[in-house]
Amino acid sequence: MPISDWPKADRPREKLIAHGASKLSETELLAIFFRTGSRGRSAVDLARDTINQFGGLRPLLDASLDEFTQVPGLGEAKYSQLQAATELAKRYLQEKMQRSHNLTSPELTREYLSAHLRHYPYEVFAALFLDNQHRVIAYEELFRGTIDSASVHPREVVRRVLKHNAAAIIFAHNHPSGVAEPSLSDKEITETLRKALRLVDVRVLDHMIVGDGEVVSLAERGWI
Repeated sequence: MPISDWPKADRPREKLIAHGASKLSETELLAIFFRTGSRGRSAVDLARDTINQFGGLRPLLDASLDEFTQVPGLGEAKYSQLQAATELAKRYLQEKMQRSHNLTSPELTREYLSAHLRHYPYEVFAALFLDNQHRVIAYEELFRGTIDSASVHPREVVRRVLKHNAAAIIFAHNHPSGVAEPSLSDKEITETLRKALRLVDVRVLDHMIVGDGEVVSLAERGWI
């Protein structure tokens, strides 16, 4: 049955207007985004089948174009729209962090770093450069590596810190395996960077490990 024939109170778009987006399921939100279904399936049917096929919203958002278009009813247009929406969400978080004046919310920091790093199939080592009031100056992805490691060069980190005139820094990198548990090498490179940056009077506030659905803080573990 087409969504237009549904009771008004059950239609996703009308439910959103009446109750707010937070009251809708992922299927209903994705159906609004898709706008139309495919032959014999409503937008809600297509959204439900898509989420089920990928095993959740996160794998769907991380899917490549080839993976996405394997689903009947999904093409390049919907893929482009979804990627644009994902990028808008990242930029929203970045602007929210920059306007929040300082990093008073660890959860916001986790969301921001996860949005930027969790989808990479290889390790990426990044940094948030902060001023002396812990306001965000810049975010940079400094080093890229393989599926299980990334070479980190302290001299380059110091150079970037001085360029931004940063007073503090938060490091982050992803674990493509999806397991966010810090390794011994993660602890060792953090200590190496902490010692190098102490020479230029820059504080390392944290090093966050981004996994699939989890971000682990070395500072909260007492390792910084």
